[in-house]
Amino acid sequence: MGRQENLLKLKDGSLFDLVVIGGGATGCGTALDAATRGLKVALIEKNDFSEGTSSRSTKLVHGGVRYLEMAVKKLDKVQYKLVKDGLRERYILLKNAPHLSKRLPLVTPLYRWIDIPYIFAGLKLYDILSGKRNIGHSRLLKRKEALRRFPRLKAEGLKAGVLYYDGQFHDARMAVSLALTAEQHGAAIINHVAVSGFLKEEGRISGVQLTDSLNGETWNLRARGVINASGPFVDHVRWMDNPEAPKILSVSTGIHILLDKRFAPPDTGLMIPETEDGRVLFVLPWEGHALVGTTDEPANISEHPKPLESEIDYLVRHVTRYFNLQVERSDVKSVWSGLRPLVSDPKAADTAGLARDHIIEESESGLQTIAGGKWTTYRKMAQDSVDQAIKLFSLYAPKPDCQTENLPIVGGADYNEKNDLALIKKYAFDEDIASHLNQAYGDQAIKVSELAAEGYGARLLEKHPILEAEVVYAVRHEMAERIIDVLARRLSVALLDTESARIAVPRVSEIMANELGWSKERCKEEADLTEKRLTEAL
Repeated sequence: MGRQENLLKLKDGSLFDLVVIGGGATGCGTALDAATRGLKVALIEKNDFSEGTSSRSTKLVHGGVRYLEMAVKKLDKVQYKLVKDGLRERYILLKNAPHLSKRLPLVTPLYRWIDIPYIFAGLKLYDILSGKRNIGHSRLLKRKEALRRFPRLKAEGLKAGVLYYDGQFHDARMAVSLALTAEQHGAAIINHVAVSGFLKEEGRISGVQLTDSLNGETWNLRARGVINASGPFVDHVRWMDNPEAPKILSVSTGIHILLDKRFAPPDTGLMIPETEDGRVLFVLPWEGHALVGTTDEPANISEHPKPLESEIDYLVRHVTRYFNLQVERSDVKSVWSGLRPLVSDPKAADTAGLARDHIIEESESGLQTIAGGKWTTYRKMAQDSVDQAIKLFSLYAPKPDCQTENLPIVGGADYNEKNDLALIKKYAFDEDIASHLNQAYGDQAIKVSELAAEGYGARLLEKHPILEAEVVYAVRHEMAERIIDVLARRLSVALLDTESARIAVPRVSEIMANELGWSKERCKEEADLTEKRLTEAL
């Protein structure tokens, strides 16, 4: 089903059980949870799915090694529970989205003898807390083996290393796939439509006013309940309901830089447990590149936060410190910034500290807000949110219990990691193309392949394993409406290599114009917007 079909569902005057505001990890997960219980759900995203924080993560599915350290040091039950929940959800995400996620070995280099027993014991405890859902056993690495695993690691002063395992995933495609899975279960999903106001009857929210961001059209949508899952913008939505509502959100910004693949082996990441100012730093293989992140600085809330040169320099400097080769600013192929929401519960007795887990809040008019958390625990957050919504809004759910623990998302049901061989045999794809299609689309790769066979089989870019057919597929099946939707989230080339994204703009514009009926003026507007995003802030 395409965007126009979903718009018709939102304009037919029906009464929905739930409207979910926000098309990031939490919003898409919540819509999916509610739809699979048999509720009538609408998912509303003012920009594109995962355009904000949810496409700008470190791409890790993790329990939180740093949370575990704080749990042990401070005997903090909240942190301990956060790790336990994270490890359980890590296993579920890897199982339900096998095409978009994988197990990733990580090496922690140790340059002081005193650190070896401490770090090793902590990572072994990380394994133990995983229980039956453990995805790999930590072990000590001798100096020689640590250097073999991560050849660019600085050898001088290296004493040993610890190998442990976490998950890695494609966050932007995960969010889109969650939304599409919710659609398969009956949800009406829409991007580029904003909630511009609330409808109220006798002081209680009875629906929302919607505004199409692409053409300015407005209309009303009735609903029994509304869930605010808008990530860093939850307070803005809360203030739309009640301008006097106390603030519950603070944000910090974290940037990531992309380097050439020579800076990281293709199958192993690096976790630096503590930089000079106490931060955790990752160097990870991702999409044929090396991803480095992240910083953590106080920030103001904006839709497209701009990376600061000081933050880029910080990452370049620290990578150089741990590598046996010089990293220059000119080596940075792309950079992006994301906001990390930190929440406090206004009803809690002690609000001096910021919540490290998620919170669910209800306003006097009945707006339910869910905020906080992280990608790994999106499914549990969604479950908690829908459980609460059913009670709050007195909803009848044909399946009252959560259905998503064993639910494959789109592309995952019949995924086989060896299907790329079948694609090569049937369509004569190059190996890198077949591997990319299988991992990005899973059991839906055949649909992209058929489009390639129909005349869109050329590479979009010489240096990247991407087909023109993927642009067509993004428009027809994944609700891509803008050039940047395709380049930054359906394909992620903008996050990998800014210059390659620029090269792709004319052909992507040509394909989208043909699919969507764009005028020359619209093509220019889209090209200008894309350049603005590539230059200033993705």
